[in-house]
Amino acid sequence: MAIKDENVLVFPRSLFEQLGVFQGFNSDVKHYLPAILEAKNNSFMARAQAETNPDFKQVIPYVVITDGKSVLHYVRGKKAGEQRLVAKGSVGIGGHINDEDHTLFAFGAQAFADAVNREVCEELSIQGDIQPRPVGLINDDSTEVGRVHFGVVHVLFCTPDKVSKKEQVITQVEFVPIEELKAKREQMETWSQLCLDNIEAFLK
Repeated sequence: MAIKDENVLVFPRSLFEQLGVFQGFNSDVKHYLPAILEAKNNSFMARAQAETNPDFKQVIPYVVITDGKSVLHYVRGKKAGEQRLVAKGSVGIGGHINDEDHTLFAFGAQAFADAVNREVCEELSIQGDIQPRPVGLINDDSTEVGRVHFGVVHVLFCTPDKVSKKEQVITQVEFVPIEELKAKREQMETWSQLCLDNIEAFLK
């Protein structure tokens, strides 16, 4: 499936190396995120180019929605934009940040927060205030997908009665008790596995 023509937010891997490369989940948001979101350190690149260029990392917000006991879980359908993740279970809502609503010259912390909210609202209908809080970062250089992506994990506290799905690309949307999710960990995409492994830290 061809990647549609769009520009996505990236930062150079060299910056990641300066800040300190890690593998897996890292909770030190204050060390990494401000540097990545400093306007001089990020830019927009054609997605087709970014997907095959490991010299850059695409910034992907990944929002975990929970009521403190259960977590929203869904399965990526066949129309999902990232075909390598189709049919995988996920606990993260999000996607690429593109340049449609932003100047190409200044993409900072507020623009990022706005983009995270928009990503959530594209896939779900949520009643009340949407204020996802960044709680961690994900880097997984062990996979083809992971090598060119960098996850910014957020937590959004919300009760199940206030959430319903909008996008057709996500299926089987439901809140599942945390212990049940852990039991089917192996059926999920890697990022969701990493989030589940660190879920207790999200709930503090």
